[in-house]
Amino acid sequence: MKRALVFGAGGFIGGHLVDQLVADGYWVRGVDLKLTAEPSTANDFLLLDARSPSSVDRAFSCEMKFDEVYQLAADMGGATYINAGIHDADVMSNSVIINANIAKACVRYGVKKLFFSSSACVYPQVERDLSTCYEDDAYPARPDNEYGWEKLFTERMLMSFQRQYGLAVRIARFHSIVGPRSTWQGGKEKAHSALARKVAMVENGGCIEVIGDGTQTRTFLYVTDCVSGIRALMDSDVDTVINIGSDVLISIAEYVELLRSLSGKDFTVKYIPGPTGVKDRHCQVTLASQLIDWRPTTDLRTATSMTYQWIREQILYEVARPAETWPDLLKRGRT
Repeated sequence: MKRALVFGAGGFIGGHLVDQLVADGYWVRGVDLKLTAEPSTANDFLLLDARSPSSVDRAFSCEMKFDEVYQLAADMGGATYINAGIHDADVMSNSVIINANIAKACVRYGVKKLFFSSSACVYPQVERDLSTCYEDDAYPARPDNEYGWEKLFTERMLMSFQRQYGLAVRIARFHSIVGPRSTWQGGKEKAHSALARKVAMVENGGCIEVIGDGTQTRTFLYVTDCVSGIRALMDSDVDTVINIGSDVLISIAEYVELLRSLSGKDFTVKYIPGPTGVKDRHCQVTLASQLIDWRPTTDLRTATSMTYQWIREQILYEVARPAETWPDLLKRGRT
């Protein structure tokens, strides 16, 4: 039986990855700074701070060494968090420390293969004519925020570990992953979850606020497709960085209309100024298709519906809690 160690197992993608690894017959140890919102399917789950080398050593300590390590832990959030400028030092330093600790531990404990979750934020996507993201477009380096710089630095650091120590490294750049268990409130949620939350909470005839002018474009990938991409990459001999995302482009205004259709509600939209991230980001998955025979299988409407319905259920659950009133929830939902 193969053994896998997953950092960030309490998070959105990490939790789904643990589910799949267990289903594939792995013995899995999950590690996170916080408990999962739902019970983890990991065989073992440790609450640890990976910024501490001794905590990382504890995670790696096992009767039999781990065959694979998956590193998805990071200090991150949506555009209103990573582009605000007030979290930059934490975003960069926390994640760099975590990644260095885990890479060094992989070498010490004889791990064969390490997966690292990078991000579309490595791409210099500022001007509209740079909207198409091929893997080579990351250079010359000009990420749009410190989160992207940290990811790009860690990619290079891990590739140097591969050259110097023989650690097999697999790196995927994620592009806007959606689905159940995604962060949907609290200030670190991504645009798709924030929009789904607002639509789920608005009453008929009400109004939702959307940051930007609605013309920004994105691609959205369902989380199970993301996990299948991770697994395909880890099962391969491909050591080049690849994109994991959808190539179906949609504007934010169109995405709001899709949510309107799924909700069956009638509401108005008010576009407001605020941090929006890049203007356009169009993922290209040609390399993933060629090298690891992977492409998304979940269409955008299904992915959005599954995400919306899950967030709606979370809101209904919180409304039913006696310690929190509906006005309180509405107020917190606008943070």
